[in-house]
Amino acid sequence: MKSNYLRTLSFILATFVLASAAFAQVPDPPVKKPANTPQAEAVIQKAVQFLGGEKYIGVKTQIGKGKFSIVRDGAVVSFQNFSDVIVYPDKERTDFKGGGTKSIQTNVGSTGWVFDGDQELVKIQDEKQIANYKRGIRTSLDYLLRGHWRGDAELSYIGKRPGTLGKRNDTIKLTYKDELEVEFEFADDGTPVKASYKGTSSEGEEIKEEDRYAQFIDVGGIKAPFIIDRFSGGTQTSRINYETIDFNKPVSDSIFTKPGSGKEAKKEPK
Repeated sequence: MKSNYLRTLSFILATFVLASAAFAQVPDPPVKKPANTPQAEAVIQKAVQFLGGEKYIGVKTQIGKGKFSIVRDGAVVSFQNFSDVIVYPDKERTDFKGGGTKSIQTNVGSTGWVFDGDQELVKIQDEKQIANYKRGIRTSLDYLLRGHWRGDAELSYIGKRPGTLGKRNDTIKLTYKDELEVEFEFADDGTPVKASYKGTSSEGEEIKEEDRYAQFIDVGGIKAPFIIDRFSGGTQTSRINYETIDFNKPVSDSIFTKPGSGKEAKKEPK
C-alpha cells in the first residue's frame, strides 16, 4: 500500500522536525503477525472432505436449475427460473426466465456477452460487468476450496466466531493482491456457513456483503448447498434455491459462443 506523506508547512518547521528526529530513538519496525496458514489449510481440507473429498475436487462441470428470488423486507417480491451451466474454472452461462421473457449472461475468462430478452438484443459485456463477474468468482466458496486463488491471494486463519446453538465457527481469510478481502466461516464438522466481503451499495456506500449457505444435499457423493442467501448490510436481498444439481455431465462449448442475433439467442442450448 502506498504511503501518504505529510506536506511541509515551511522550511523552518521542516528543519526543526528533522533536527528533533536525529536525537529520537528509531522505533523497531512493527512485527507482522503470523498468518497461521497451516491452521487455515486444515480448515479448507476439513471442508473439502465434508463436501466429498476427491470427488468434490474432481468436478469438471456443474449444471444447476432452480429459482432466483428477490427479497425485500423479508418477503419474496419476484422470482425467475434459472439454468446455470459451469465448466470449471472460468466458463459459465446462466439463463433466466420469468414474466414471459428470457435473459442470458455468459462468461468465458475475461470475455462475456448478455442477451436482453426485453429488447431482443445480444450485447458484449462491458468492463464493469466483467469485473463484477470476476469478483463474484473470487468471493465464491468453490474458488476457495478448489484452490484457484493460489498465487493471487494470501490465506490466513482469523480464529473462532460465534455460530448457531452456542457453537463457534472457524474463520479464514483470503487477501488478494488488489486488497480484496474475503472471509469464510465453517462449522466444526467442516460445513461451509458463509462468505463475507465488502461491497458497494446503489448509493455508492461501502457495505458488508454475505453469502450464507444452507440445505446441503448429497448428489452422487458430492455435497452442495441448495440454498444460497445474499445479505447486504445485514438485510437479505436475494435467494438462490436449486431444485436440481448435476455434476460432470458433458457440456458443449457451443453454448458459450455469442449468438449472431436475438432470435438465435432465444433457442434452447443443446
